[in-house]
Amino acid sequence: MKITVNGKQMDVGDALKAHAEGHLSDIVTKYFDKAMEAGVVLTKQGHHFSAEISVHPLGGVIVHGRGSNDDAYAAFDQAAARIDKQLRRYHRRLTDHHRNMQAQETLRAQQYVVQAEPDHEELPEGGEPTIIAEMPTNIPTLSVSEAVMRMDLADAPVQMFRDGGSGRLNVVYRREDGNIGWIDPHDADSQDG
Repeated sequence: MKITVNGKQMDVGDALKAHAEGHLSDIVTKYFDKAMEAGVVLTKQGHHFSAEISVHPLGGVIVHGRGSNDDAYAAFDQAAARIDKQLRRYHRRLTDHHRNMQAQETLRAQQYVVQAEPDHEELPEGGEPTIIAEMPTNIPTLSVSEAVMRMDLADAPVQMFRDGGSGRLNVVYRREDGNIGWIDPHDADSQDG
């Protein structure tokens, strides 16, 4: 597994880099023999450190963990503990789903990042917001519980997926009250009543 350790506004020394690589390698290989890659970004803001870890244990699956502390090692260890907990919790479901996914079709899509406009400004000429990034993405075929699991693993606010039962595009998202919302569109013609 390829592991990269980078620093923002700080120099990551050899000792911290070795600690991060060794500890993360031990955690991930405990659950996945052939994980793809992992990345660690350590950031210093004043006397405070934060760590963000992204792990790609399987194709199409990303696991995120964050931690913060006044000590860089402790910030990394918090993020690594989150990764360990998530991998332990979802290991069986991920490997079972990965075996099933190899035979399933995924939908290709384009993902865009739109620049946030301040409230007081008008949209640019033509009424379209400014696109600052675009990247290809896959929309997987999942069950609702698998979509929620993927959203939790990626620490993302939303997950779009094709429902394995109906074949329709669905969305799960984290609501402000902490619960999970699920959008399952239906054609007006197919609704009962």
